[in-house]
Amino acid sequence: MTDTRYTPPKVWTWDEASGGQFAKINRPVSGATHDKVLPQGQHPFQLYSLATPNGVKATVMLEELLEAGISEAEYDAYLINIGEGDQFSSGFVDVNPNSKIPALVDKSGDNSVNVFESASILVHLAEKFGRFLPKQGNARTQTFNWLFWAQGAAPFLGGGFGHFYAYAPEKFEYPINRYTMEAKRQLDVLDKQLANNTYIVGEDYSIADMAIWPWYGVLVRGGLYEAAEFLQVKDYKNVLRWANQVAQRPAVKRGIKVNRAWGELSEQLHERHAASDFVEQTQDKREAAK
Repeated sequence: MTDTRYTPPKVWTWDEASGGQFAKINRPVSGATHDKVLPQGQHPFQLYSLATPNGVKATVMLEELLEAGISEAEYDAYLINIGEGDQFSSGFVDVNPNSKIPALVDKSGDNSVNVFESASILVHLAEKFGRFLPKQGNARTQTFNWLFWAQGAAPFLGGGFGHFYAYAPEKFEYPINRYTMEAKRQLDVLDKQLANNTYIVGEDYSIADMAIWPWYGVLVRGGLYEAAEFLQVKDYKNVLRWANQVAQRPAVKRGIKVNRAWGELSEQLHERHAASDFVEQTQDKREAAK
């Protein structure tokens, strides 16, 4: 019988070959790996992203602002293919030294400002336009509570459960069990919160919903890790009700297509520069025009 136990060395050293499918992009240092200037459009906001759960938060927020009639929120969105290491270009690192999507450049004021981390982007846009975040009182505090809950909880779902269940080179019982337990506990937390609330915080849709839905809403709808049956998501009836409700919002339907580079071609809009792009520039239309 082969002994597969691992004893950590006294000092860890990087083995590039040990990263599985992420080996070519993961490394223990920060900074740019190559020079590349980021493209820029004409709108006030320049988004550099990919339609992962974190990336979708930003595109849904921007589309919700536009849906609300705020034309000042017009934006250009450019695809950052993290599987190819686009996040390590010199231009992207200048916007986000942490090399993670999404990253936003706000050129709407006298001086442009770089905004990174998905929750920071949500708060920045909510405060700039006075939408989807209560201005004061308990509702504002509760919205922040759940926004930061999402930021702390989702890494257990994505980097924990998702990684070991779907992406790790080998399946190991201990980490899958550990993170499955935590994912189900988090779903139970949400289910109880939504038992008496239409949205995450009361009756009003907010940036808390935008932060949580791309992870937990998509998960229970079967679109994340193909783990719905494994996690028995049908047991979380309140989360399912909320997830389906949010999914029907026109801005959400548009936002999940932006910077998407997989799945049905009609659901992929690699770049977004105008509202008409959702009709004219989806990847099926672009492929047909070649």
